[in-house]
Amino acid sequence: MSLIDDAVVHDLYSAMGPGVEISGGSAANTAAGIASFGGRAAFIGKVAADQLGEVFAHDLRAAGVSYDVAPAPDGSPATARCLVLVTDDAQRTLNTYLGVSADIGPEDVDEHLVRSAAVVYCEGYLWDQPGAKAAITRAMQIAADAGRQVAFTLSDPFCVERHREEFLHLVEHSVDILFANEIEICALYGTDNFDEAAAAVAGHVSLACLTRSEQGSVVVSGDGTRVAVPAAAVDQVVDTTGAGDLFAAGYLFGHTRGLPVAECATLGSLAAAEVISHVGARPAVALADLVAAG
Repeated sequence: MSLIDDAVVHDLYSAMGPGVEISGGSAANTAAGIASFGGRAAFIGKVAADQLGEVFAHDLRAAGVSYDVAPAPDGSPATARCLVLVTDDAQRTLNTYLGVSADIGPEDVDEHLVRSAAVVYCEGYLWDQPGAKAAITRAMQIAADAGRQVAFTLSDPFCVERHREEFLHLVEHSVDILFANEIEICALYGTDNFDEAAAAVAGHVSLACLTRSEQGSVVVSGDGTRVAVPAAAVDQVVDTTGAGDLFAAGYLFGHTRGLPVAECATLGSLAAAEVISHVGARPAVALADLVAAG
């Protein structure tokens, strides 16, 4: 993942071939996934009063997610967008223009909404921006004061490398449930050995949900207990964009319903398998129907 500015995003878009426009955003994808399972989710994020902002808000609400943040005023940067280039083997390169999403601040955090949530889920992609960092920190503090759980995703190795010390402090002191893939968790603890990284994180959070692509996932509890769950079968992997977001959706949906760790991770694997079977980072079918079908 690379962060790009307004000029680069337009130059790159001009050079691209025909594309498919689909609403995305890491935490927004997770919220949409939870709603697709039949859960209740709300999203806090900022868009501009432009066409992409209108589409994003519509798609999120149509997916069943509560979204009440007012668009940014005229003169603000444009709505964020990510140009995703997918290779024939389903790997993807993300070129992200944060736009007005980076302008979110503590004043945009609805305290009542945060206090009402069983889990407050935050992403690492916006940690570069002081205002967004302050918004995430405030949401985490409100949740902690209300006795709610805080979940955090490391988002991308790029984010971990840029903010490793801050992320380590955050994980050790403010996070209950951590989501990361194998590369991200190894980067966080400065090792190439997954087992070493998994052992290190066990002492810092109540639960660490670690995905390993085709090797499935490993959930590490605070006492060091590990539960390994295989990846769900996929006939053809088309686009891996959103796999981690949807794994988090399935896991959190199960977690908030008191399901055992293995069942939560299985739901995560099911959601991830669905989203990598087609282009785009949100479910193409109702995840609740997939669960019902067994």
